[in-house]
Amino acid sequence: MEPTEVDLRGQTALVTGAGRGIGRAVAKALGSKGSRVFLAARTASQLESTADEIRTSGAAAIPVPTDLADEQDILSLFARIRKEAGRLDILINNAGVGIYGPLVDFSSADFDTIMRVNAKAAFLCCQQAARLMIPRKSGYIINISSVVGFKGYPNQAAYTASKHALLGLTKSLAAETQEQGIRVSAILPGGVNTQLVAKARPDLDPEILLRPEDIAHTVLFLLSLSKHAAVDQIYIRRSSSKPF
Repeated sequence: MEPTEVDLRGQTALVTGAGRGIGRAVAKALGSKGSRVFLAARTASQLESTADEIRTSGAAAIPVPTDLADEQDILSLFARIRKEAGRLDILINNAGVGIYGPLVDFSSADFDTIMRVNAKAAFLCCQQAARLMIPRKSGYIINISSVVGFKGYPNQAAYTASKHALLGLTKSLAAETQEQGIRVSAILPGGVNTQLVAKARPDLDPEILLRPEDIAHTVLFLLSLSKHAAVDQIYIRRSSSKPF
């Protein structure tokens, strides 16, 4: 997929999990189209690296080290957005963790960790973003879910549950904010060449996987749509089971 033509100058975006993988690619894509981008993740050095790449395109990038498992950290992140930007036009909920193993042996602590980052953090970010968007009757929230948002795989019960939860959140929020001019979509990728997928599916050849840039270009596609069009969800799968 080639980059979509969209002008984001004057807009403010937040990307969670922006230090690497899909989040990094999405943040760079938004910056390349002129958006000011707030970057949230735990590792400051990775955020700074992403920010430096965005700044080379002439866009503003603001790294904010954030533990998305900590509600107070999320509230502090949005307080900074309110103080420094006063608005939020685009939210990309991308941060996620994956812990895998048979359900019968899976610890409740690991289940709680996955749900806290993959579902609760997204809920809190959506809530805070909506409070900024509703008064302006404008905004776009894009949640990065997964193929496991509608399919099940062995040894991924907790991760799958969290992505089903994220999809349910997306559907409900889209209906709830439609009359306020806010669009909410989910992107559900199949295997993407990231550290998370390498951990979940070490059997897959990286050469056959989607690239983080494929997801970034999909985000730009959604943002390029006119305000008369809304997309509930996009499922993107890898095109081949053999190396290209």
